[in-house]
Amino acid sequence: MATKIVTLSFMFLLALATSTEASKYQFQKLKETNMVFYMQDWETGANATAVPVAGIPHKRWWILGFGTIFATDDKLTVAIERNSSEVGRAHGIYVNSALDGSDLHLLMSFVFTNKEYNGSTLEIQGADRFYLKYREVSVVSGTGLFRLARGYATLETVFLDIPNSNAIIRWNVTVFHY
Repeated sequence: MATKIVTLSFMFLLALATSTEASKYQFQKLKETNMVFYMQDWETGANATAVPVAGIPHKRWWILGFGTIFATDDKLTVAIERNSSEVGRAHGIYVNSALDGSDLHLLMSFVFTNKEYNGSTLEIQGADRFYLKYREVSVVSGTGLFRLARGYATLETVFLDIPNSNAIIRWNVTVFHY
């Protein structure tokens, strides 16, 4: 009987603590933030930022190869030029998840380093059908200034060099957060 009371008391305190944390945001106004930046995705050259880490044995590991998994630490910049000011880094993975090689699945954390959002992150997930001019992926979470974020990002490839597997992607992000 005593064990049952202790267990119920613990569950009550846990539920109370959880609801107290969630209630902090109940009366705050939801904010909308829009931003545009460029992801510098370079798989070749001296300063490569994305590398294949796994794939189908005895097949070429490359951007168009089904099953190829890339680890990435891509620079996010304010302009299309590689040497423009950095706003953050895209850390994560993407995998070619279509048998015909036409689709990447993205799992990334955007870690902001610029003055305005320094230390905050956005979590990105979704299908990047990179042969389309415009694609959309989900913003599924965030930290810091973007705590409890949700939203979407529209991607546009503004530079593509398939033989060398290099690209620059324009990100137009809309995020709702507290």
